[in-house]
Amino acid sequence: MAVESDSISKPIQLGTVPERKHRTLWGDVWAQFRRHKPAMFGLAVLSLLIFGVVIGPYVYPVDPEYIDIIAGSLPPSAEHPFGTDDLGRDTLARNIAGGRISISVGVVSMLVAITFGTVVGGLSGYFPKLDNPLMRFTDMMLALPLLPLLLVIIMLFRDTLRGVFGPETGIFILVVFVIGILGWMPTARVVRGQVLSIKEKEFVEAAKNVGTREHAILSRHILPNVISPIIVSATLGVAGAILTESALSFLGLGFPSDVPTWGRLLYDGKDFMTFTPFVIIWPGLFISLTVLGINFMGDGLRDAMDPKLRK
Repeated sequence: MAVESDSISKPIQLGTVPERKHRTLWGDVWAQFRRHKPAMFGLAVLSLLIFGVVIGPYVYPVDPEYIDIIAGSLPPSAEHPFGTDDLGRDTLARNIAGGRISISVGVVSMLVAITFGTVVGGLSGYFPKLDNPLMRFTDMMLALPLLPLLLVIIMLFRDTLRGVFGPETGIFILVVFVIGILGWMPTARVVRGQVLSIKEKEFVEAAKNVGTREHAILSRHILPNVISPIIVSATLGVAGAILTESALSFLGLGFPSDVPTWGRLLYDGKDFMTFTPFVIIWPGLFISLTVLGINFMGDGLRDAMDPKLRK
């Protein structure tokens, strides 16, 4: 009985409850993104390319515009790792300089397209009176042939902007604006669909009942909740903008010949591809790797930001 009383009087020690780790939305997105192997491969490839074009001129300080006719059309060697073009210009230096411009065009064009598409999609989805005219305008823009329209606009305004801003800055502004202003339609349709769904939620109704202004509801409550599809659309928009700029430069209507871009390098090297194929292999490879990496990242972000797939 004494043993029994001692066992009864002894306090029962409960196991310590493990502390729950604080979770955040972006932490869950990153955890899901890391499980997507193609997305991580795309992130590694894109990071390596960006690091190369940013740090490359400091590590490989060769003038991409230096002409040495005697060293023209040389194959890859220790002195010229990527070879030289027909004028003796170093191909590696020109690809580094071209990558900086091509990636810059893709990013800035994406920002223009995402901004315009988000504004149109948000207004169309939230205000019923604007929905029909804005969506019919979007459908009309989607029906226009993109590349011929780009060619016509560039032919009309190229010389004017070159005279105002200079040959390089003028064509950069024109190419970025034209690609961005003609690539906002998919983003607008995605944002409109998300806004139509979110504006019926309870927290939006509560904001209306307490007297919050319409523009405040749209900017503070609705748009932050559609940021996920906007980010996915942005990643894919960069790839599309880089391809469009490459196509324009390949047709000779992009940047001038003294401003190397990956598309311009393809255009300049197409006449020499039979006996110096390396002059077009490198820019074509960099374009393909950049677009492939961005598309893989876009697929990974789409899966990571889907709440049904996050654990």
